[in-house]
Amino acid sequence: MRFMMIVKATKDSEAGAKPSPELLEAMMKYNEELARAGVLLAADGLHASATGIRIAYPVPGGKPKVTDGPFTESKELIAGYTLIEVKSREEAIEWALRMPDPHGFGQGEIELRQIIEMHELTGQSE
Repeated sequence: MRFMMIVKATKDSEAGAKPSPELLEAMMKYNEELARAGVLLAADGLHASATGIRIAYPVPGGKPKVTDGPFTESKELIAGYTLIEVKSREEAIEWALRMPDPHGFGQGEIELRQIIEMHELTGQSE
């Protein structure tokens, strides 16, 4: 089972604030633990939405609309993610609970979501 830990952005991360050296060290240790356990697939931080591009499909079959960031009207932006492959939902929760506060100062928030596997969409066995 694959899960994505989605790190929610804060005002500071959207303003381009860099993590403290202590937080960077804690995150590196956490990622090393994930890698040693063989569950880490990917982990990255994202630039602020000011550098992002949003593509919307306002009309079915129509031309997509491209909008440059920032996306200040959005309530929940993403600052980063960690992708893991584990044996169960419970194991994914255990790993998510071990992640250091991604922003420090009690501002961090992580959303844990299971990845839809192709066999779930097609109805075919793995």
